[in-house]
Amino acid sequence: MRCLISDPAEIRQRLEEQAHVEGFSALGICAPDAAPALPERLAAFLADGHQGQMEWLADRSHWRADPTALWPEARSIIMLAELYTPEHDPMQVLHQKDRGAVSVYAQGKDYHDLVKKRLKRLGRWLIDTAGGEIKVFVDTAPVMEKPLAQAAGLGWQGKHTNLLSRQLGSWFFLGAIFTTHELPRDAPEVQHCGNCTACLDACPTKAFPAAFQLDARRCISYLTIEHKGPVDPELRPLLGNRIYGCDDCLAVCPWNKFAQAATEMRYHGPHGAPALAELAMLDDAGFRALYSGSPIKRIGRDRMVRNVLYAIGNSGLAELRPVAQSLLDDPDPTVADAARWASARLK
Repeated sequence: MRCLISDPAEIRQRLEEQAHVEGFSALGICAPDAAPALPERLAAFLADGHQGQMEWLADRSHWRADPTALWPEARSIIMLAELYTPEHDPMQVLHQKDRGAVSVYAQGKDYHDLVKKRLKRLGRWLIDTAGGEIKVFVDTAPVMEKPLAQAAGLGWQGKHTNLLSRQLGSWFFLGAIFTTHELPRDAPEVQHCGNCTACLDACPTKAFPAAFQLDARRCISYLTIEHKGPVDPELRPLLGNRIYGCDDCLAVCPWNKFAQAATEMRYHGPHGAPALAELAMLDDAGFRALYSGSPIKRIGRDRMVRNVLYAIGNSGLAELRPVAQSLLDDPDPTVADAARWASARLK
């Protein structure tokens, strides 16, 4: 019968080694109650209405604000980082007016699937090696990964509220393994932004009411991915040609000079700068076929074509006006509204 490891320090050392074998770039560990400010911060965010249409943030806020309520048996939270660093400047596509800009993380395979599979393999290794129980989480569960990652020493939440690392830069996904093991903790990271405001200054829609605060209702990532229905006409011109997410606040961060290259090439896929005219003509079946296996698939054809039409309206390219006009009678009222807006802008 196989002998299980029982020494927490040895488990921790072996776990780090195995995490790198699985492709993770960094690992940190914190206690489930290591971020005591979570309830207050989340409550203030929700009270200000900054979540917009993301009702699920409020619906499960009791779990999101308190990991000990999500799984009372957990004794340690293992936070892991996986790089998706781009191979090119993600700001370049913003000058290609006939193309759509897609956030770097969504240009290839869906990170939910890739990261979760690695987490499950690492978790299974932990059980086989040391026993205990685990639960794994990637983004979709009521877990506030960024504050927990800071508590685990992986980085700090910058003024744009995203996680930064002096070793990794900005471009990495987070995953969490909750475990019943009591493992050695890491010291929490402190913020190193200093007087820099590059991320705040770069935001096209001024989505940061103050440093370290985000109003999702003005964030381009929220507007192009989470927001249902028409986007406020005041904000549409500010979207530019961004049709899925936005990387501006990440891309301008000076800490990216320390960013390491991604080892998972499947994150670098074909969806970085698609032609607007081609995307506008997609029907539902065509959209699903094009974005099979991509995180973009979750927003559906109608929301994507809405975003594409806003980009067409912002392009200043008269040759794209017939494309917008062809969708004036689209069955989806939001798409038809976007087509009217784009046609009028290009008249």
